[in-house]
Order: sequence, then C-alpha cells, then structure tokens
Amino acid sequence: MPHEILQPGALKTEDEHRRDICLVGRWIHERGFVAATDGNISVRLDPQRVLTSPTGISKGMMLPEDLVVTDMKGRKLSGRRNPSSELAMHLLIYQRRPDVHAVLHAHPPTATGYAAAGIPLNKALISEVVLALGCIPVARYGTPGTPELTEALEPYVASYDAILMANHGVVTCGPDLLSAFFRMETTEHFARVALVTELLGKQVLLSSTDVEKLLAARARYGLTTAAPSGTECPVTSESLAAERVILTREELAALIEEAVKSRSGR
Repeated sequence: MPHEILQPGALKTEDEHRRDICLVGRWIHERGFVAATDGNISVRLDPQRVLTSPTGISKGMMLPEDLVVTDMKGRKLSGRRNPSSELAMHLLIYQRRPDVHAVLHAHPPTATGYAAAGIPLNKALISEVVLALGCIPVARYGTPGTPELTEALEPYVASYDAILMANHGVVTCGPDLLSAFFRMETTEHFARVALVTELLGKQVLLSSTDVEKLLAARARYGLTTAAPSGTECPVTSESLAAERVILTREELAALIEEAVKSRSGR
C-alpha cells in the first residue's frame, strides 16, 4: 500500500488523511493496542467536517473507502458505512480544543490496566514523559457510546493530551494524527515502566527542581502540551514524601497492639 510513512501536519488532502487513518489503524492493531473491532480514529478535515473510522470493523483491516465523513454534530455526510459509535467523544475534544486536529482512542493493555484500577499515570518517573505529556489523569467511568462518556471526559479535555478512561481505555489527541499516535504509544510505554517499578517495589521520582528544569526545556525542544504543572502534575519526590507517614518501630508496635486489643474486645 502506498504512503506507508505518515508525515506530521494537518494540511493534507482528504485522500491523504484517509490513508493516514488506515495506516494508524494498522499500527495500533499490530501493537496490540486494540482487539477485534475496538478503538476509533478521527481527523478534523475543516471547521465543519470530521473524517472518522467506521463502526464494526477491525482497525487493522480498514480501507480508505471505509471511512466516514460527518459534520460537527456527528451527522453522516458521506460514506457507505456508519461512523464510530464513540464519535461524540471525538467531537467533544474538537469543540473544546481548537488546536486539536486528530483524536485516537484505543485499549493498550498496560495503560488500560491502570485505567481499570483507577490509578492515574501522574508520577514524575521518566523525564521524556514529563516533557511530552506532563501527567495522565483518569476520568471516571462512562458507558461507551452514551453521553455519560463525554460527561466523564469533559473536565479533562481542555488540560490534557492523554486521558485514561476508567474501565475502558485511553484517548489521546494532537495537532495531527502522528502526534496523537505518538502520545498513545508514550502512554502505554510509560504505563509499562511504571508497572515495572511497582513490581520492583521501589519508585524514585524526579524532584520538583528536576521537573521545573524539564518544563523550562520544552520550548527548546519544540514541545507543547496542554497539561498543567503544579504540585499534583506530575507528582514529584517532595509531594510524594509529604503524603507519607513515618513511624518508629515502637510507634508501629503500639498501633498493632492497640488494633489487636480492639479486635479481640469485640
């Protein structure tokens, strides 16, 4: 198939966007980010139109002619198939983020595991992730394909480029489809590294000074992200230490003894 190398940039013809969506569909399928007919991909063609993957088809098997064009309310304008059942999520992001021209939703296993556990990927563990995404929050669960899903995402859309969706998956966005894909790939990579540190039983976070230096370096690297920065995004070594409760051996023994007495006295 021609056009195997996806180039960044939103100024493309509709035919180029169609080929790009099919290419990214194959990428996420090959990497195990989706199974069966899961996931959805879209590109903003212009202020009035969106090009989206159809419902009920493997993202690794799409052809350019399978894609659907809709208006910004989700009404089909052209295409032989029906648009994704989760298109409303994409339209919400386009409406709230004029800088976004592509949205990608998938179920990468490790990141989706964090989403199912309700655990955000918000710790300053990897410098590249701090640079690229800041941190990745978890939106509460909403039934797929219903207004519940968009309502759950709405508080996060303006401030984050990657969002975990509780008991569901991950959604990323960007100025072009390649950026949205890279953010999905980065989210899953970060989740795998974070999981390894959890299994090892130790996490050494970057300090707030380290994070400040990284945020200052974003402009030099030409990186932008919607994520805010503060005491909670990302969590640094100082903010994590402030949450810890340190007890002496004697204090711990006293607490255990008190708990045992309380339990035996029931």
